[in-house]
Amino acid sequence: MNENDLLVLNFEEIRRRSIKLWTSIPAEILDWRPDAEAMSCKEMIRHVLEGEYLYHQILIKHVDGTTIESINPYESKVFSTINEELEFSQPYRNKFLKFVKSLNTDDLTNIKIDRSDVGYIRELGDMLLRIAYHESVHTGQLLDYLRTAGVQRPNIWD
Repeated sequence: MNENDLLVLNFEEIRRRSIKLWTSIPAEILDWRPDAEAMSCKEMIRHVLEGEYLYHQILIKHVDGTTIESINPYESKVFSTINEELEFSQPYRNKFLKFVKSLNTDDLTNIKIDRSDVGYIRELGDMLLRIAYHESVHTGQLLDYLRTAGVQRPNIWD
């Protein structure tokens, strides 16, 4: 197994567990939030899916100089159901994973992702791990949301 295989496996495992959690959230809980300043369950799910899309656009720009898309397809999309969100995001997810699979070992260390706008410059491999971590953190937050709301949580530790 090479670096790309491990990265893709990590992204797929994280998403599999996220989906297991997301699809267990009762519809009547999707708007629940622990306080007025927190994201709701559905806002957090959208944040993760949209975030992956936006991160991908940043990576594309830094890897091959392509201008990122000026239109964010998530901006005009109204959240309806978890399954619809997953269906909508799947083509973008496929492009992201295809991108990760196309990288070579040198790319992971030699390409720098400049996010000086938010305070860091990282190697591409590091940035990919940060993207995966972002989703993992929000999965943990949603597990806590469900616990706080008194909702049954799925076992994602299979």
